[in-house]
Parts: sequence; C-alpha cells; structure tokens
Amino acid sequence: MSLSRKRRKELKRLQSNAGELWENQQHVLEHANAVAREASRQLGHLTREEVVPRVRTGYESYVQPNVKRAGKVARAAGDTVERTMGNALGSVLSIGDIANDTRVRRAIERVSPRAAVVVKEKKGPGVGTYLAIGAGIIAAAGVAYAVWQTFRADDELWVADDETVGEASPTV
Repeated sequence: MSLSRKRRKELKRLQSNAGELWENQQHVLEHANAVAREASRQLGHLTREEVVPRVRTGYESYVQPNVKRAGKVARAAGDTVERTMGNALGSVLSIGDIANDTRVRRAIERVSPRAAVVVKEKKGPGVGTYLAIGAGIIAAAGVAYAVWQTFRADDELWVADDETVGEASPTV
C-alpha cells in the first residue's frame, strides 16, 4: 500500500502527537499517585493525632464510668433479688413444713376433728410450684427494671465538660 507523502507526514505528526499525549498521561498519573500517597499519609497522621485521642477521652469519660456503674447496679440488684427470693422461699418452705408436722395435725384434730387435714399423694404441681414460678417472674421483672433504669437515656447524666458548676447567675 503506497501512501502519498502528504499522508505520511500527517501520520507521522499524528503518531508523535499520540506519543506526547501518552507521556503527558503518564506524568499526570504519576502526579495523581503522589498526591494520593501524601493524602493517605496525612490522613494517618490526623487520625493518630486528633481522632484517636478524642475517641479515647470520650470513651474514658462517658462510656467506661457508665459501664462500671451499670455493673455495680446489676450486682446490687442481683444481691437484692437473691436475698428477697431466699426469704420468700424460706417462708414458703417453713409454712409447708409446719403444715406437714404430725404434732400440728394432732393438735388440729383435737381442737376440731372435722378440720383434720387428709394428706394425699400429689400428682401434679401444687401451690408451692405456682408460688415459686410467681417469685421467679417477679425476680426477673425486678432485674429487667434495674437494667432498664441503668441503661435508659437520662439528660442529667450527660453534662457538657465546659459548663462550670456553682457559677453565679447574672442579675438583671
């Protein structure tokens, strides 16, 4: 295929322009990569110097004390529920032991023979079972309430650090 001299010159010019364009694009890409590396490096510095300390102080001043306080409240609620449940269960068992005591039954028979308690072998859940279930439900509700009180949003707990306490209000 033979081309005219004019077409060959145009093709050579076009080829040199394409080469220049390619070199310019390579320089632009190198510069863009250098800018991106520098931005990444600066972002790392900013994160280490500004963001991490602020997050750490926020955690130490707001989250950590409330987590500790919630743990204390949960332990106290658990101790209270445990004591209450122990007392209630002890009372129920005491009443059951007294009612099943042979001396108590004989005394009741002497006073009123019709009121004598006939002891039958039970084949299902009794009153004690239902009392224990009720006490368990009450204990679970008490623990749930204590946890809710601990974790609820309370505006009074979150006071800004820059407010000064005890400042005299300006008089008008």
